[in-house]
Amino acid sequence: MELFIVSLASLLAGFVDSIVGGGGLILVPALFATFPAAHPATLFGTNKGASVWGTGFATWQFSRRVEMRWSALLPAAGAGFVFAFGGAWLVTLVSPDYLRKALPLVLLAVLLYTLSRKDLGRSHAPQFSGTKEASIAAAIGAVIGFYDGFFGPGTGSFLVFLFVRLLGYDFLSASASAKLVNTGTNVAALMLFVAKGHIWWHFVLAMALANVLGSLLGTRMALKHGTGFVRAVFIVVVSALILKTGYDAFLR
Repeated sequence: MELFIVSLASLLAGFVDSIVGGGGLILVPALFATFPAAHPATLFGTNKGASVWGTGFATWQFSRRVEMRWSALLPAAGAGFVFAFGGAWLVTLVSPDYLRKALPLVLLAVLLYTLSRKDLGRSHAPQFSGTKEASIAAAIGAVIGFYDGFFGPGTGSFLVFLFVRLLGYDFLSASASAKLVNTGTNVAALMLFVAKGHIWWHFVLAMALANVLGSLLGTRMALKHGTGFVRAVFIVVVSALILKTGYDAFLR
């Protein structure tokens, strides 16, 4: 029964994550509710062990149908990978608790900005090219990669927003691009958890398969319905993140 519950949660998480990120909203609470006595690091490691496959699969699926600006995205993914290690190392020395109260406010600002700019991310018009685009993308990967390693909630949504706002991508292309960077940060985190022994391999296989299936369904919906659909899901997911992180920061 436990395996069924977490696999179902992983499928739903893969579906949401493949569209606009935020799958951790589903899978992480499900793991904590199902295994309340387990070490948190083990549950986080098991989450990464499943979600990295769905994110990687979504990247591959998107790359077949959406323009991927590889010259910019590969440096971004590399920076995300390296800086996620840095963030994970720092969290062993400094508590991220101070971020808990700031996060819902930052997410609220992202949501309000997106709602106020009706045309934001509706058309794909990259503002830069060449070295400048690669440098900005790498900076995005580094900052959000560090954040993912240090704290984590909302990583995918932040990546999508920054690719739209700073680079001029539409929401569909930004989501595809975010998947590649998020795969890099997830691999870095997973390597750390594996090295520390914080992963349940006997659950990961079934959860990974479910996550990939959810990712397949979500990616197909995003490609079928396009940018407007991804933007709508982005707004819903960010709103849910605001409620969840706001509750954790101020009410729990």
